[in-house]
Amino acid sequence: MAASSSKLLSSPSFRGIGRERIAASASNLRPSPSLLVRGRERVSLSGQLGIGSSILRHGNPRTLASSQVRASLEAKPTVLVAEKLGEAGLELLRSFANVDCSYNLTQEELCTKISLCDALIVRSGTKVTREVFESSRGRLRVVGRAGVGIDNVDLSAATEHGCLVVNAPNANTVAAAEHGIALVAAMARNIAQADASMKSGKWQRNKYVGVSLVGKTLAVLGFGKVGTEVARRAKGLGMNVIAHDPYAPADRARAIGVELVTFDEAISRADFISLHMPLTPATSKILNDETFAKMKKGTRIVNVARGGVIDEEALLRALDTGIVAQAALDVFTEEPPPKDSKLVQHENVIVTPHLGASTAEAQEGVAIEIAEAVVGALKGELASTAVNAPMVPAEILSELAPFVVLAEKLGRLAVQLVAGGSGVKSVKVTYASARAPDDLDTRVLRAMITKGLIEPISNVFVNLVNADFTAKQRGLRITEERILLDGSPESPLEFIQVQIANVESKFASAISEAGEIKVEGRVKDGIPHLTKVGSFEVDVSLEGSLILCRQVDQPGMIGRVGSILGEENVNVSFMSVGRIAPRKHAVMAIGVDEEPNKETLKKIGEIPAVEEFVFLNL
Repeated sequence: MAASSSKLLSSPSFRGIGRERIAASASNLRPSPSLLVRGRERVSLSGQLGIGSSILRHGNPRTLASSQVRASLEAKPTVLVAEKLGEAGLELLRSFANVDCSYNLTQEELCTKISLCDALIVRSGTKVTREVFESSRGRLRVVGRAGVGIDNVDLSAATEHGCLVVNAPNANTVAAAEHGIALVAAMARNIAQADASMKSGKWQRNKYVGVSLVGKTLAVLGFGKVGTEVARRAKGLGMNVIAHDPYAPADRARAIGVELVTFDEAISRADFISLHMPLTPATSKILNDETFAKMKKGTRIVNVARGGVIDEEALLRALDTGIVAQAALDVFTEEPPPKDSKLVQHENVIVTPHLGASTAEAQEGVAIEIAEAVVGALKGELASTAVNAPMVPAEILSELAPFVVLAEKLGRLAVQLVAGGSGVKSVKVTYASARAPDDLDTRVLRAMITKGLIEPISNVFVNLVNADFTAKQRGLRITEERILLDGSPESPLEFIQVQIANVESKFASAISEAGEIKVEGRVKDGIPHLTKVGSFEVDVSLEGSLILCRQVDQPGMIGRVGSILGEENVNVSFMSVGRIAPRKHAVMAIGVDEEPNKETLKKIGEIPAVEEFVFLNL
C-alpha cells in the first residue's frame, strides 16, 4: 500500500474512554465513580429503594429524625481504614465520607465488612485478595495503598471487579533520602559499631577510624525522586556525584551538578554506591558477583530501595574479600531477615529495619496523599497515582487486542536496545492505517507503548489512566504520526513503528538512516510480529524472547546458530534473516522460548561471521 498523507495526531484527554456518567440525586444516591464494570452501571441500593419517599410514611418525629439520619449517612460513601492512618488523612476522609477505622481484621472479618464499603485503605500488612473483591459484591470501588508497593493487592482481581487501585508514591521521598544520607555518614564513621563497643564497656578509638566524605565519588543508581534528593544532599557534603538512570532528565542532573553515566562506569568509578532503583526483572540482583568484580576495592554500598536488587550471598563474599569495605542496609530480600543472617551479623554491615519512610512527617504526608487519591477516585476523577486501568468498552479492546500486545512489545524491545547514560527523552510512534483519523483512537496503543518503555526499569504501573502523566514526569516526550494508506479499512492498523531519538544503541544495526533506534511491527493471524529493525527487514513472532545478530551474509549461518541453541536445549520458535544485498550484511532475528545462559550467548558471539548480537527479554 502506498502512503498518501501523513499528519500529527492530536492527543485528546483520556477522560471519557469506556466511561459513563451516572446522574445521582443528593437525596437518594451516593457519589459514584464513572467506571463501567463489564457493562454494568453502579447504582446505589438507597436509590433503588427510594429512601426519600419512605420517610414520608412515618408520622413519629423520632422515627422521622432517625430516618433522616440514616438517609444522610446513605448519601455518603463508606471508607474502611484497615490499618493505622495519620489523623490529617482521616480528617480529610471524614469531610467527604463515613469512615470506619477497624484495625487488625482477620481475612474473614475483612471479607464480611467489605460488602458495606465503597473504599478500602490499607498499608502493607493487609492482604486484599480476590476473595475480598468477590465478597464486596461489586460495591468496593477504590482500594488505597498508603505507601508505594502494592504487592499485597491483587491487581488483576481489582480490575476484573471494576475497582480502581491507587497508592501514595510521593510523600516518602525526603524521608527515604534523609535515611540514605544518614546511613552513608554512619557507615563512613563506624557510628553503629562504635556505639555498640562503648555500650559494652570498651574504648576503641584506633579501631574505628573512619573515612571522609569530602571529595569521594558517590554513584546514585536510580535517579528518580529519592535518588535526586540523595544527590542534592551528597553535593552539600562535598561529594562528587555521578548517576545512572535511563530516564534521568539531563537538564535536572546538570542543574545540581550530577554527571549521568553508564551502569558499568558508575560502579567502577564509585567510592560509595547508593541504590534507589525499583525491584523489577531487569534490576533483580543487579549487584552480583560479576558487578562486584568491576568495583574498586573498598567500595561502600547503601541500600534503602528494595532488598532484591542485591544478591545477598554475593555481597557477603565481596565483604569477606574486601572488594566491598562496608554496607549499610535498610531493606532485605526477606523481611524480617533470619535471626542468624550472616549478612546482618557481619562486622562491616550496618542494618536498620526498613525505616526509610519512618518519620512522623512522612507518615502524615502519606496519610494525606492517599486520602486525597481515594476521595478523588470516589468522585470519579482520574487519579495520577492509579496502578490499574479502568474498564474499556469491550468492542474497542476486542478489535485492538492484538495491536495492544504489539504496542507494548515494541516499546519493551526498543528500550532494551538503548545504551549509554544519556537516557530516553524523545520517542516517535507512527501508525499506518487506511482508516480516517476519526475512526481510529490510538490512546490505548500510546499508553501500552509507554508501558513497554517505562515498566522494565521502573516500579510504576503504567496504564490508560496514568500513561501520559508518567511519561511527562520522567521527561519522556512521545509524539504520534499517522500514515494514511490506500486500501480497505477493515483492519484498524497495517503497522506500528517506534523510533527513539538521540540515544546510543546496544545493537548498532537498529539505528536507522536518520540516526534513530527504529523497530516496526505488524499483526499476522492475530500474533504480533517484528518486521523491521533499523533498515533491515525481518519477520519474527514477538513471543518469548529474542536474539538479534548482525552477520556477514554467508551460507550455513542459520544452521550454526541453531545448532548452538539446540545443544543447550534452547527451543527456537521463529527465525528470520533480513539483508541489504546477497553476501553483504544481514540481521538474523531468532525467537526463543527460554533465556540462553551466558555461555550459550558467548558461543554465538564467537562465531567469526557474527559482528554483533543482543538478547532481548520480551
